[in-house]
Amino acid sequence: MAALILELKQGESLLLRGAVIRFKTRTRMELSTQERFLFGKQVMVGAEAVSPVQKLYYALQQAYIGPDGASQHAMAEVRALIAGQIPDAPPAIHEALAALLVSIEDGPGLEALKYARQIIRLEALRAESAIQPVQRGGVKNS
Repeated sequence: MAALILELKQGESLLLRGAVIRFKTRTRMELSTQERFLFGKQVMVGAEAVSPVQKLYYALQQAYIGPDGASQHAMAEVRALIAGQIPDAPPAIHEALAALLVSIEDGPGLEALKYARQIIRLEALRAESAIQPVQRGGVKNS
């Protein structure tokens, strides 16, 4: 198997087998064995998982990269969160949730995390479009 070369910038993080590794300097590293990892903006801290969609991503992350034994519990949480989202989801999010369900049939993977990030973006766009700008009307004093 060929080694995987990763180049990380100063301050970036790598999540490897549940351990967060933060790089103090620009680093070039080689992974010579196959291992699951996430880095940079792919990593979500538990405190950031506020909305149901963010909780879905965090649970997927835990199932994919968390410590041994955490995967089954995290996948049960993933399925429960998806089931809670599907009935009320608009069409675009519903399609992404359906694709996510298909992608986790054999377990969590990068594809599932990609769909979850897509759902987070769709939710953010939906929230932005729901916010109406406040009209400021001038009131004349007579």
